[in-house]
Amino acid sequence: MRRARPLAGTALAAVLACSACTVDNSNSNNGGSSGAPQKLTVAASDDACKVSSDHAPAGTLTFEVTNKGSKVTEFYMLAESGQHVVGEVENIGPGLTRSLVVQASAGRYVTACKPGMTGKGIRHSFTVTGG
Repeated sequence: MRRARPLAGTALAAVLACSACTVDNSNSNNGGSSGAPQKLTVAASDDACKVSSDHAPAGTLTFEVTNKGSKVTEFYMLAESGQHVVGEVENIGPGLTRSLVVQASAGRYVTACKPGMTGKGIRHSFTVTGG
């Protein structure tokens, strides 16, 4: 029984540490003040990638990606060059919704949906404002 206590304490410490890793989107919106979590929607299909806005304030951004197409898709947020991946969510099956949460500083970015998970994808400019 003596070994169970240290393991229980370790498990409790891990739970407490991980509870700080979640993002609270209960106050999310599409246009609040800088630093507040921002929620954007993405409608991905076989031939389109519609992000609810082409800009957001710096801070925590949550992209809710819904695959409305017939192919498995991916969604990426890339640095302006399109070469550096800031964040990605893969294997979004038809009819499914998955979230991508990123910490974004002010700058120019690119969003991309990749129907069929191939090629460069359907890309659009995205701007993060503020500091």
